[in-house]
Amino acid sequence: MRRLETSWYHSILRVSAVVLAITLVFDSGLFSPATAQLSQSTQSYLANAVGVTVGVAPNELNVITAELTARERALATREGAIEQREIAVGIDRSKNPVGSTSTSTYLIAALLFIILLLLVLNYAMDLARSKRLQELGV
Repeated sequence: MRRLETSWYHSILRVSAVVLAITLVFDSGLFSPATAQLSQSTQSYLANAVGVTVGVAPNELNVITAELTARERALATREGAIEQREIAVGIDRSKNPVGSTSTSTYLIAALLFIILLLLVLNYAMDLARSKRLQELGV
């Protein structure tokens, strides 16, 4: 009789728990802040790499919208420069990226918790089943 602890399901569950734990340590920057920055940069790059371009014939509304968009971008650039100066001077502590955590870290941590919970549940059920089989004498 094949033991359940050596089944493919248990092997895949253990491997995925280890992989998620390593990924979580890498993504959170627990040992090195450079890994967290690398993870965030990679996610930003992938988010920006996926895109769609659409062309529309120019008309009065499109021209006005384009001008408004250009002004908004210029304003956003100016606001970013002001924020950088505030951070450099030490005024704006609330927007300082030091100590911030990313959503992906929480997501990976939740997945790791779920997998670990499944592992513990499986082993508990296997233990209960083996005790039941021993009581029945099988």
